Amino acid sequence: MKFKEKRENIFVTIGPGEYYVSDRRVIISTLLGSCVSACLYDQVKGIIGMNHFLLSNRRYARNIPVCISEAGRYGIHAMELVINEMMKMGAERKNIRAKAFGGGSMLQSSGGEDNFFCIGEVNIRFIKEFLKNERIPLVTADFGGDCGRAIHFSFDDFAVYVKKIRIAVNPKLIKIEKQYWQKNIEAQEQQKTELDIW
Repeated sequence: MKFKEKRENIFVTIGPGEYYVSDRRVIISTLLGSCVSACLYDQVKGIIGMNHFLLSNRRYARNIPVCISEAGRYGIHAMELVINEMMKMGAERKNIRAKAFGGGSMLQSSGGEDNFFCIGEVNIRFIKEFLKNERIPLVTADFGGDCGRAIHFSFDDFAVYVKKIRIAVNPKLIKIEKQYWQKNIEAQEQQKTELDIW
């Protein structure tokens, strides 16, 4: 994570696999392609949090809920880290609201059959399922498409500012996400035999 202070705001940039939570004036930023960021806030207590995650699996079936898959466990962990940290700061789960972004069509899953689909779609499907299951209202969202997104989440008014980025302008983003996706797949496959069922 990169931190820099300017005037009264703190500016924080998070990357893939990271999250940040604050109860002070902050703007949290990240760059998304196929990844998804959930921007969570408790406007009653004045606490915000954001994550940046990419579910990693070789194939995704349409007829199975993402939340119960191996990759879904990773997504649940990414969400719970933010929620639990917010609650440690005093947020109440009943007050938490969400805004979510990302899931562009940049990385394709292996296998071209009809029942397998784009990784960006899986990330979108996961965040919608998770928020619905946890009864956290999704206030607004900007998903999909063939573009990346630079997002900035502001503590002051809980607004999220989105700038769409054409992939042709930023091929480095695709390379970063492919490396992140592959690294997570390898980590999951090494741990497969050690996972508990829950």
